[in-house]
Amino acid sequence: MDGIACVFVSGSTAAVTTVEFEPGLVKDLQEAMERLYPKGIEYEHHLRWGDGNGHSHVRASMLGPSLVVPFKGGELLLGTWQQIVLMELDVRARSRGIVVQVIG
Repeated sequence: MDGIACVFVSGSTAAVTTVEFEPGLVKDLQEAMERLYPKGIEYEHHLRWGDGNGHSHVRASMLGPSLVVPFKGGELLLGTWQQIVLMELDVRARSRGIVVQVIG
């Protein structure tokens, strides 16, 4: 079977992407997020809601809530080290819903 699979996370402070999931890259991504969208600055979201997760919303918006991956012969066409990952970006634990739709 050939087609595409869409992976989507419900929620505005998490994202779905692909990475080579290994400790060095995980650390690199965390540090890059802090450089680009720092926790320690004021966000308008903080002023309105007081929940301290404005950076979480910005980070999730930049990465995106979904990913589309082609598949062929029933196998996802990912690179050798490429993995689909959910990135939890909020300041506290959340229950997340993942939706996967397959077309093909």
